[in-house]
Amino acid sequence: MVKALTCLCCGKCCFVDLIAYAQKEDFERWRKEGRQDILNIIEHRHLVGAGDRMISADTGDYSHECPFLYDEGEKFLCSIYETRPLVCREYQPGSSELCPQWKIGHTGGK
Repeated sequence: MVKALTCLCCGKCCFVDLIAYAQKEDFERWRKEGRQDILNIIEHRHLVGAGDRMISADTGDYSHECPFLYDEGEKFLCSIYETRPLVCREYQPGSSELCPQWKIGHTGGK
């Protein structure tokens, strides 16, 4: 059995802005939790899909990082971790090339 990798808190997965892929269930949960702060930030960004990226419908700018990511000096953290969207909850360290630990699980650590 392969041991699960521990997140390095490097923020690399959050620089892709996975929150742009929040699902209907996430929005429903945030409404039930009264998290208008989260909803306001997401809804005012007006992101739309453009191929493999999300862009602002207002400016055409690419969304570069999650708006809830913050720098804690040595590591990056999530300001809405307890209620982060499903896409973030399901993301596993090392599961994609975004993660610096990807090679560990895909090349035997070489």
